[in-house]
Amino acid sequence: MHLPPPGSHPTAPPQSSGNRGGGLQFIARRGRRPDEVATLTLFWISVLLIGYSQVGYPILIRAWAARRPRPDDRRESDPSVSVLVVAHNEAARIEGRIANLLQLDYPPERLEIVVGSDGSTDDTAALARSYERAGVRVFAFHRRRGKTAVLNELVPRCRGEIVVFADARQRFEAGALRALVRRFADGRVGAAGGELVLARDGGTTAVAAGVGIYWRFEKSIRLSESLVDSTVGATGAIYAIRRDLFDPIPDDTILDDVLIPMRLVRQGYRVVFEPGAIAYDRPASVAREEFVRKVRTIAGNFQLFARERWMMSPFENRLWIQTLSHKGLRLLGPFLLILVLLTNLLLARRAFYDWTLVAQALFYVSALFGRLVGPARKIPLIAVPYTICLLNWATIVAFLHFLGGRQRVTWQRVGV
Repeated sequence: MHLPPPGSHPTAPPQSSGNRGGGLQFIARRGRRPDEVATLTLFWISVLLIGYSQVGYPILIRAWAARRPRPDDRRESDPSVSVLVVAHNEAARIEGRIANLLQLDYPPERLEIVVGSDGSTDDTAALARSYERAGVRVFAFHRRRGKTAVLNELVPRCRGEIVVFADARQRFEAGALRALVRRFADGRVGAAGGELVLARDGGTTAVAAGVGIYWRFEKSIRLSESLVDSTVGATGAIYAIRRDLFDPIPDDTILDDVLIPMRLVRQGYRVVFEPGAIAYDRPASVAREEFVRKVRTIAGNFQLFARERWMMSPFENRLWIQTLSHKGLRLLGPFLLILVLLTNLLLARRAFYDWTLVAQALFYVSALFGRLVGPARKIPLIAVPYTICLLNWATIVAFLHFLGGRQRVTWQRVGV
């Protein structure tokens, strides 16, 4: 019998490469083929990027905000304010909208309401003019050009020191303006966005529940970004800027509520989130309505990154980390999800990766079930996968619209 020399150690039996272990340790094992290493690397990079954009960044920005919050000056003041509403064929809602604005808790002599009718073919302008005795100013444009073109024309005509942008559909809480303009007591603040609250009536569909969860997640991120420095954009339903800081933007801009605030950031000003300034809206009741909204918004993000390339430069954009994490990575979502699925299929027949494949299958089955159920459902295990898949499919469609130049600046209403 041959014995090993003194002081030496017995040779360890070779480890099976079959179903033991997973993750990054598996990548590092010797003897792996280059194509297998590449597949593992792509799988884990995709997983980590998805995890960072959905979980890691919200944790990071929240911890950053808790550690180094920006001090704010929120003194009470009554600057002159103009609320600018751009409307197209809103005859059914414009009177209620104006009535809501006239009832806000703000000195009437310091408040101006301006309505811009963007090529309306119904009675929007006529109904709005019935409020001229209450001080409402109405500008009717005969040709429809889109919201951004109307903003470019009307913001310089507004008389208020602060201009608040609003839509016809939403309603402001009584104290929304006071909460919003308080933030401008700080001279470093160039824009302030409010909080959009989705009010549900009665039952909740899978899409409505999912969108509600998405908005709570989104508002948490914006609040943390605001505490650190500035938010990446604002909520189009309720945001305000200093009028003398406004510069016209291209008329075909889809997301004025991102480009206008981000250009103020570039000038050195802050864009803050004010949760006390509340606008109420209803969630999308059907998937198609939310889908159309998201395709438009995401196509607008593709447009912004293509045109405003400084936003992706760490040397020109002080919010580079926030912009990349909050906006940029989300545009890669469909590509990353496809990579995870395809690489996982190639890694099948290994215990760890069999389980990850099963988890993905359950995720997509839940999303499909969320698509099929019609009645009210408020089950996160259905609503969340469904909404994630809906948003990622919207990203694919938005990218195709952007490439083909098919996403118009004018808004086509879906639903009620």
